[in-house]
Amino acid sequence: MNKLYRSRKNRMIAGVCGGIGEYFDIDPTLVRLLWVLFSLSGGAGIVAYIIAWIIVPEEP
Repeated sequence: MNKLYRSRKNRMIAGVCGGIGEYFDIDPTLVRLLWVLFSLSGGAGIVAYIIAWIIVPEEP
């Protein structure tokens, strides 16, 4: 079973979107685009990203 980690190789800021993309086996760019749309639609995406940055461990 896969575990969710922040990516070391697909990282732009903290690797959260890259890690989510690797976990669900989808392109991290798609995850980033969805995150930007989510952030622009109300700002909750920024808070969610910071929380994920703190909670999700970095890839070993």
